Amino acid sequence: MTETSRLDFDPIERAGQLWHEHFGEATDQMLLATSIMRVQQLMLARLDTALKPFGITFARYEVLVLISFSRAGSLPLSKIGERLMVHPTSVTNAIDRLETQGLVVREADGTDRRRTLASLTAEGRRVVDEATRALHDIDFAVDGLDAAQQRQAFGLLRAMRSAAGDFPA
Repeated sequence: MTETSRLDFDPIERAGQLWHEHFGEATDQMLLATSIMRVQQLMLARLDTALKPFGITFARYEVLVLISFSRAGSLPLSKIGERLMVHPTSVTNAIDRLETQGLVVREADGTDRRRTLASLTAEGRRVVDEATRALHDIDFAVDGLDAAQQRQAFGLLRAMRSAAGDFPA
């Protein structure tokens, strides 16, 4: 967001005031949910901007990193979707784009012909390394919080994810 497009007030706080006037209940919950969604938008914009020179989005970066973490150097597309918690169509789309860019290759699984594996190319490994440095340079867009606050925020969001059934408690 540019300086000229910034409001001179906090629109979420103002929405909270109006919410309280109109509905009365759940103001704190609405403020938190709306703030989380806005922070997600702001962070994603910064992360994607940092990754733009590499021709990837943060979603595609996550795919590349996940593959780079694999012991075998490749992962089935189904595992990528499972671990990133995204729909198979999203994985296929990301792999298609990464393959077109020469960052991954698709190959049949030699042990199970029904599965397709994705592996990083040498260029894909280079992009992961350089993109990771670029994200470190912007502190993964978590400015405004010191290390202790970052750990606390992670713990609070983890509790919310657990309550929503994102993973076993």
